[in-house]
Amino acid sequence: MLEGKAVVRESDMPMEMQSRVMELAYQALDLHEVSDCQSIARYIKQKFDEAYGTSWHCVVGKDFGCCISHLCGTFIFFHVEIMEFLIFKDGKDLNETKEEAI
Repeated sequence: MLEGKAVVRESDMPMEMQSRVMELAYQALDLHEVSDCQSIARYIKQKFDEAYGTSWHCVVGKDFGCCISHLCGTFIFFHVEIMEFLIFKDGKDLNETKEEAI
């Protein structure tokens, strides 16, 4: 497990949701090998789908780029030591989405 403190790079999520996703990241890191990014991402995505409805996406890795559209209030990008976490919810209503490039 990585022991570092989670550092938010960018987010438009409510603080309660941010705290929850970082808690889930630590749980996932306890349950899975740090190198198993797919299992870590799956764990966080499934927990967020259960808690906040479907259509959540989770990307976990050490070095990646992306460009996404997401529902406002559902985006966070943070890191714990060398591992980066991108979590967002996709939506069909383009009036309520925002595009982000990481």
